[in-house]
Formats: sequence, structure tokens, C-alpha cells
Amino acid sequence: MGDQMAKGEEMEKKAEKKINGWGLFGSKYEDAADLYDKAANFYKLAKSWDKAGAVYIKLANCHLKLESKHEAASAYVDASKCYKKISAQESITCLNQAINLFMEIGRLNMAARYCKEIGELYELEKNIEQAMDYYERSADLFQSEEVTTSANQCKQKVAQFAAQLEQYPKAIEIFETIARHSMNNNLLKYSVRGILLNAGLCQLCEGDFVAITNSLERYQELDLTFSGTREYKFLSDLAASIDEEDVAKFTDVVKEFDSMTRLDTWKTALLLRAKTALKAKEVEEDDLT
Repeated sequence: MGDQMAKGEEMEKKAEKKINGWGLFGSKYEDAADLYDKAANFYKLAKSWDKAGAVYIKLANCHLKLESKHEAASAYVDASKCYKKISAQESITCLNQAINLFMEIGRLNMAARYCKEIGELYELEKNIEQAMDYYERSADLFQSEEVTTSANQCKQKVAQFAAQLEQYPKAIEIFETIARHSMNNNLLKYSVRGILLNAGLCQLCEGDFVAITNSLERYQELDLTFSGTREYKFLSDLAASIDEEDVAKFTDVVKEFDSMTRLDTWKTALLLRAKTALKAKEVEEDDLT
């Protein structure tokens, strides 16, 4: 480890000397870039991630001096990979630099990919607002490049985060839009029932029985097979229990569905919110009588 560290420091010093010494502008930055690249590799072998990250940033600056924006962006990505092991925020800063450069040179697919990666990092940090923002940016960029599957994956993330933040109308609109577009695609149309279930759960959290009923009618028109699915029956039975203000029935409906199709954490959280609201309504009714 110590030997690799020493080699890294030696290469880094040589690179600095190249930049600060005499020589043709282009050639000295090319030589320095080569030395910085070697230095970063030695630092990585020594597992000195902060030093490796810092050197990759210096490498990116060399490429910028040489007007090689793609290489500079790639160096920032390498820096972010090193920083990811020690600091999510430093990693995000480097990825943002890479995204800006990829956008400048029209590599929108790459920019989309790294926006998504930042979204994932913020998600791990439990920063839902920022995660949602970057997934949204990623979805827009993927969409502009007609990478529909990736765009939809990011949009579903945005909708899920919106629901977590109780922005139900936004979540419903996104889920319904994805479902509509997916119906026209033979590969995606089988996922529609799950997407409509997500939209319906968001409707339940809104607690408006009329709106829920109207939505279920629209979903049947959108997907003619939906009324025959377990997802439709689940939403319909939940809506009925809300209309009847019957917490026990609501609980039984959830248990029955979960015994056949395991509910994930996100769905469970929404159902718990809907149940809590229903309980509160039940208590309120009891207080009035």
C-alpha cells in the first residue's frame, strides 16, 4: 500500500512540474494528463480514494485546457466513483460537472444516465426531494433521446417519491400517463395493471370516494382487461370499505391481497396512511354520536 502511495505522489509531483514548467501549451497538458492518470491509478491501488478523486479532478482540468470535453467529463465520472466510497456529496458534485459537460457536447443519453445515478445517491441519503428532482431530469433527458423504458423507470420513481411527499395529484398523473403510453406497447402493456394499482392507491390516500370510483371507471376504459384483475378487485374493495367507513373490512381486504401478492414497502406505507385516515374518520363519527 505504502509503495503504491509513494508512486502516486511521485507521478502527481511530476504532473505539477510539467504544468508549471516551460513547454508547448498543448504538449505540457497532454503529458501532465498522462501522469495524473497514472497517479490516480496508484492512489486507487493504495485505496486512497480522496487523493485519487482529487487527482481525477486535476486530470479533468487538463482535458478542459486541451478542449477535450468528453475526456474531461469521463475524468469527473472517475472522480465521482472514487469519492462515492467516502462521500456521497463529493461524488454528486463531480457527477454534476460531468453532466454539464455531456450536455454541452450533446451526449444527452450519458447526461441522463448520470442524473439517474445522482438520484440514486440522494435516495440512499434519504433526501427524497433531491432524488425526485434528479430522477425527473433523467426521465426528461431519456425521453428526449427516445429511450422510453429508462424514461418510464425514472418517471415511476418520481411518482413514488411524490406520493411519499403526499403530492398525490402529481403521482397519480404520472402513473396514469405511463399506463396510457404502455398500453400501446406489446412489451409494456402487461405492466399496466401494476401501474394502475399504484395510481389507485394514491387515490385512496386522497380519501375522496367519488374520485376513486371515477378513476376505476377510467382505468377500465383504458385497459379493457383491468376489471377482471385482482388489482381492480383490491382497489374496488378498499374503496367500498372507505365509503362504508369500515376499518375492519379495509384490514381484511389488505390481508387477503397480501397473502396472494406480497405488498412492497411503498404500497404498505400508502395503505397505512389510508387506514389511519379511515380510523380518524371513524373516531370522529363516534364522537359525534
